[in-house]
Amino acid sequence: MTELVRTREELAKACAALTGTVGVVMTMGALHSGHETLLRAARERADHVLVTIFVNPLQFGPNEDFDRYPRTLATDLEACRRAGADVVFAPDREEMYPDGEPRVRVNPGLLGEDLEGLSRPGFFHGVLTVVLKLFQLTRPDLAFFGEKDYQQLTLVRRMARDFDVPVEVVGVPTVREPDGLALSSRNRYLSAREREAALSLSAALRAGVDAADRGLDAGAVLAEAHRAFGSGAAGARLDYLVLTDPDLEPGPVAGPARLLVAAWVGATRLIDNAAIRLAPRS
Repeated sequence: MTELVRTREELAKACAALTGTVGVVMTMGALHSGHETLLRAARERADHVLVTIFVNPLQFGPNEDFDRYPRTLATDLEACRRAGADVVFAPDREEMYPDGEPRVRVNPGLLGEDLEGLSRPGFFHGVLTVVLKLFQLTRPDLAFFGEKDYQQLTLVRRMARDFDVPVEVVGVPTVREPDGLALSSRNRYLSAREREAALSLSAALRAGVDAADRGLDAGAVLAEAHRAFGSGAAGARLDYLVLTDPDLEPGPVAGPARLLVAAWVGATRLIDNAAIRLAPRS
């Protein structure tokens, strides 16, 4: 039985009744099968699963889609029940920020100002602030985040380490449609033509992975990815396509690396990424 709680007091009471390890999955709702994969991963690792559903205003810029972001609590609860979640915490804005927007926020450092942070100023200040608040409110043993939001996952791990938050942050591989498009709550905004154009992101990643598997160097891998993105259906406008190390530091010349892409498709901004391994330099 999944229990829905809306206040801090109800959450504290529900958490006190959970014995053993607790895994948390933090979401903004509009759950899809990617979220359900996170829930299943949490169920496999933890004795109890707690889900948070909160559309966080701090991570939306003035021209972004906070007001139109889908709110689908009834169907979200059904997904949580199917996945065996024990508790769903779905606070409103006043419950999360009773004194209004917080004057003190988590500073993500230089990494938070690059990539997504460069395109969306202040975004990770808002993300890390709400994640830290939810860590404090839920006190989980494990926290599960999707690798699709790889920069977010990296920063949450770093925040937990730097602030000595006693939680294991677990990354869960990206879930994709059969044609390769990464699952996202924002995919519902795409028209049929835009959805075809959106495949340029995953095509770029596949080309990069294939180039790395063929032993090409970092420059050639990135060039192949750019070429594949540009040859996709018209309508995707590239924001960035970069190759970094696994911690999002400047790209390595050999070994594990990460290829990350972001693009606008119509009025919708999409992101994706893939792990690659660069061959040793001869």
